[in-house]
Amino acid sequence: MTDTDPLVPVLAGLVVDVVRFLDSCEDDEVDPDSAVKMMESVGWVLTRLPQDQRDRFLKVLADLAEAEQDPGRREFLQGFPFACGLVEEEPGDSGRTES
Repeated sequence: MTDTDPLVPVLAGLVVDVVRFLDSCEDDEVDPDSAVKMMESVGWVLTRLPQDQRDRFLKVLADLAEAEQDPGRREFLQGFPFACGLVEEEPGDSGRTES
């Protein structure tokens, strides 16, 4: 299935950017407990997506990472699926096998 709706990558990028902000902000900017709760909530919702929607989301993230010019955001996009529990392997661990 090819994504023809331009809203999907925009919303996926927005979710990643919100989590990135919460992950990088200082304690005086956002309460750390609130930030953690929000990031856990995002991860919980994403892991409950039906498999076809999860696959679509992962494809959109990969496409966004490939097109990203900012190295820091590209790295965050690449690590986001593992950090949120959507995949079991970190980026670069594709050679490892797990049972």
